[in-house]
Amino acid sequence: MDFFFDDDPCLPSSHDGSQKTTSHRITLETEESQNMTEDMDSSRAKSSNIPESEEYTSSIDDISRRLHELVESMNVKRATDPEVLDGYQRKLVEKVTEMCEQMKAHLYTIYEENSHEINVKLQEVTRVLGNCTKLNSELVEARQALTRLRV
Repeated sequence: MDFFFDDDPCLPSSHDGSQKTTSHRITLETEESQNMTEDMDSSRAKSSNIPESEEYTSSIDDISRRLHELVESMNVKRATDPEVLDGYQRKLVEKVTEMCEQMKAHLYTIYEENSHEINVKLQEVTRVLGNCTKLNSELVEARQALTRLRV
């Protein structure tokens, strides 16, 4: 299983000829591959004048410290998440309420405009119905006059 960390000076680096960037690798090895690694590690420890176990302990301690800091950072951020969500919810409720009030005001404005138009049309219908009633009365009078003429 491999873990990669970007250019940490505390960790040993491995260079791959096909890659142009340096990545740091921590490998959890099986017993079979451990023998090959021990030979490479002992030559590295001899060349750097640091005992092999100290190098690994230092790297492990650094990794452990970094992981602990990462977990602590995540916990701090998680602790603030409910506050952030509550703030977001409050702002969202405020915006929705504001939009509802604007829609209500716009709706009442439309009601006012429609009421005015409806009143104008009702007055026109009342005038037309008045004319129809007058014409109907005249028609009844004309029919009665024709009926009297026939007799």
